[in-house]
Amino acid sequence: MKSIGQFLFGRCCAGALLLVLVFSGGAGLAAEPGTGSERALLAKYNSIRPRLEKNQFGAPIYLESSEAEASVQVDMYGVVNHPFDLVKEALQSPSNWCDITPLHINIKACTFKTGTNPPQLTLYSGRKYYQPPSDAYPIRYKFRVVSQLPRFLDLNLDAEEGPMGTKDHRMVLQAAPLDGQSTLLRFSYVYSQGAVARMAIRGYFSTIGRDKVGFSVIGDRGGKPRYIEGVRGAVERNTMRYYLALQTFLETLKYPDNQVFEQRISRWYDLTAKYPKQLKEIDKNSYLANKRRERAKQLSLQEKEGG
Repeated sequence: MKSIGQFLFGRCCAGALLLVLVFSGGAGLAAEPGTGSERALLAKYNSIRPRLEKNQFGAPIYLESSEAEASVQVDMYGVVNHPFDLVKEALQSPSNWCDITPLHINIKACTFKTGTNPPQLTLYSGRKYYQPPSDAYPIRYKFRVVSQLPRFLDLNLDAEEGPMGTKDHRMVLQAAPLDGQSTLLRFSYVYSQGAVARMAIRGYFSTIGRDKVGFSVIGDRGGKPRYIEGVRGAVERNTMRYYLALQTFLETLKYPDNQVFEQRISRWYDLTAKYPKQLKEIDKNSYLANKRRERAKQLSLQEKEGG
């Protein structure tokens, strides 16, 4: 039997933490549609540019997070070396998100429905090991293209309910061109947690999860960085996993259909391996084998549900 902590963080935090960028109702960029949001995103880029160029990640990535009594939010910014038009076309498709999100170690499957208004994206969140979708927790997101302009893209994914009494899961992606060959992304996630979820989280991080950390440095311990712990650290880890899935998806668009899946799962694992303290869970061969089995289950599930 799985503990309440394992259930919550194998299914809740992983599946809940998704996709790219702004959340209204939280700290961060302005949420008004159109060119105001584009200007806000680029203004943020100018303010954090030195930290994108030199940081602990060894990559053009910047992360900030905050925690309140009933909610946690992570905002992540990154520069990808792909033209904006390519990024915009690829990321506004719900079906493509079902190629992106299952790269995450805890996402067992993703299905989409485009016949609804708005389209629906369901993520099946579970353990780090192999698990069929029927044993995972389904989180149903409404997929909305908030703004699609010549130089700006804004996507929202909203789910009213999640595991263990969590609610108001929201993921937003924003993108804007920096030059002809690179694009700025902002990825953010926020959700609310009730009393039951808070109790489970505290129990988990006082026992099984006490050694798990995130990426924000909050001090010094014996001459080494002291990283954020607890639920905020968990959200940071999972946000990074999703961001690296987005990066992987864009990098592998060049491969033919009969090679692209294998290229993606291998590349995602290699990118996460750069941060073993935070993201190491299982060895590469096990991850690849699990994802191949889960992919087969996803394709079968999608066929049953329809597009």
